Amino acid sequence: MRGAGLAGGSDRADRDARTAGGQVTAGVPAVVAALTRLRPHLAAAGLGLGLAQVGEPGLGPAGPAEASAAATMTPGRRREFLAGRQAARRALRAVGVDCGEIPREGRLPVFAPGRSASISHSAGIAVAVARAPGGHAPLGCDLELRLLPCEAARLVLAPDEESLLGTPATAGGGPWSLTGLFSAKEAAWKALHLVPGRAGTASMRTLRDLRAEPYGDALHIGPRIDPHVGPRIDPRIAPSSRPRIASRAGQSYGVRVQVQVRVRVLPVGAGVFSYAVGWADADGRSTPVPTARRS
Repeated sequence: MRGAGLAGGSDRADRDARTAGGQVTAGVPAVVAALTRLRPHLAAAGLGLGLAQVGEPGLGPAGPAEASAAATMTPGRRREFLAGRQAARRALRAVGVDCGEIPREGRLPVFAPGRSASISHSAGIAVAVARAPGGHAPLGCDLELRLLPCEAARLVLAPDEESLLGTPATAGGGPWSLTGLFSAKEAAWKALHLVPGRAGTASMRTLRDLRAEPYGDALHIGPRIDPHVGPRIDPRIAPSSRPRIASRAGQSYGVRVQVQVRVRVLPVGAGVFSYAVGWADADGRSTPVPTARRS
């Protein structure tokens, strides 16, 4: 789920996509064990992993800002919020950084300088990923333990993406599912909001405003542009990373390649966990882009 509570995007549409017949895929202990097994995989990518459960003992605010925010929430949302903050602190400790309370600005968590994490919740579990200070790769993760029904596809995918459903993710790999594509877009959404100045994100209102393209065992995801208006290109961006236009069935779709995110989707029981691997240029190479303090 969009654990960091990102504004921008149609909250109603995305909420409908999550809840329209969604079914929890596995029990909490099995999911926690599956996520724990991902620690070495994520560590190899330079990421620390933090986990928390809404019902664990001793869960509480780490300072007055968290206490003030939690006081305005319903009991269920309060437990999710506090578990998410705890997961973020554990993820940061995994990369050698201590972190106290994590206040928020609107619905976004705000981290102290040198600290940054991305948070997600699903079915009573909070998960977070963090990078060590000085890292320049994107941060974005998403956990989905409720399967999306087929009728939610119209809320997640544009016509040029529908052919992805059911196609193999890799040679011999499992097919892309609607839940997996939804989760990948959620992780990309968070990572794209870390771009300085949020370049290319102005058009992002719903997940359909992001376009996913398969690339090996991952997805490249970036915001669409209006081909009739044309993109505003930052002159500092290398020509090889500038926007290009794709077309399908007589319609044109633009993608801001300079802010495409490379996202991996991993199975967690019958659910999925997605995280941003790096920025990708037009040739699929990782392109360093400085990150901001928000998740």
